[in-house]
Amino acid sequence: MLSGPGRTASVCPMLLPQNTQATLYDGFITAGGKEYRLRIQLPPSRELKSARIDCDWRLQLVLQDKQDIFKQRLEQSPDLTTFLVELQNLLEQTSSQQSSVGPPPQYFTKLVQEIDKLGWDRLAYIDPSFKSLQVQCRDACQREHILTINLHNQYPQMTPTCTADLPGKVNFKWSQQDSLQGVLHQFEKALAQYQDFWDNMKELDKSTWVLEPEKPSYKDTVRRIALGNNASVQITVDPAHPRMLPECRFLGADHVINPIKQSLNANLHCWDPRQTLLPNLQNVLAVDFPSPANSSKEDFNMACSICYAYRLGEEIPDRACDDPRCSRPFHTTCLIEWLRALPSTRMSFNVIFGECPYCSKPITVKMTAAR
Repeated sequence: MLSGPGRTASVCPMLLPQNTQATLYDGFITAGGKEYRLRIQLPPSRELKSARIDCDWRLQLVLQDKQDIFKQRLEQSPDLTTFLVELQNLLEQTSSQQSSVGPPPQYFTKLVQEIDKLGWDRLAYIDPSFKSLQVQCRDACQREHILTINLHNQYPQMTPTCTADLPGKVNFKWSQQDSLQGVLHQFEKALAQYQDFWDNMKELDKSTWVLEPEKPSYKDTVRRIALGNNASVQITVDPAHPRMLPECRFLGADHVINPIKQSLNANLHCWDPRQTLLPNLQNVLAVDFPSPANSSKEDFNMACSICYAYRLGEEIPDRACDDPRCSRPFHTTCLIEWLRALPSTRMSFNVIFGECPYCSKPITVKMTAAR
């Protein structure tokens, strides 16, 4: 009999566990011939009532007026598999009800009137069913943004679902008297909050070699910046306070990153919130970031010494041999698989202890670091 992730896979084969504890699932749930994106984070206790569930806008739209039933099924289901079966049944019932009833004529009349007021030139896209539209908007620095608005058959009685490429959540307020123009005004106010954040991130993107994300978007708050061969720093910036010291995670061989960590600890008092991120980071880390002005990105795109590729899915080499004479880079995933195959490898809790594939010097890797 199947248990745990095995039972879950039998119900939702495209919803996959993302960690060894099977507390994080990401993928798709299928119902009514449609696929919906779903991400489920279970607490260590695995209690469903405390789970965090994120879904795409289409699933939000289907379940918009079924929130009470959704929460009830979540709280009453004894395990994740049972909940997924209940969710599939709910989706199939709801989808069939919604597909049998189309929008009333006044829906289209009102929508066209509102787009007239908004300006058809602001419309980047509208689907043939007139249920999903994308509206263009420029911020104070002339950066272009897209607001996606998904409408219910009973619009404007039912609240539209709005999504945008922003680093934070926007809680759009809505009443039956509101309009698309009102939604756009709320979006423009939200854009104004992030001007300094985007200015700081743009300076980093322009003046350093950003290894990840490969193509940063407006919502990305994380940058992995090259420090040198096989060494980088990953920073997580608070979009509400972009000039404050970001969370820093150093990646690379110990003999390279340990002196930089020591500089950070010694220079914390030098952080000046009046300055932008880039000069502050260079000051407290006591480094000059390699930049497009004096180096090539290929200098830092070092391939994994096990699979000989730079990018493995979304993963790039983030572990290196600590011996200065070797310093070979590896994907964490590749290194874990390599060490697991060696009889001399040992494991303590979530740390694997083994030997470097090239120089045979001791090397360790954390299982939780694997993606």
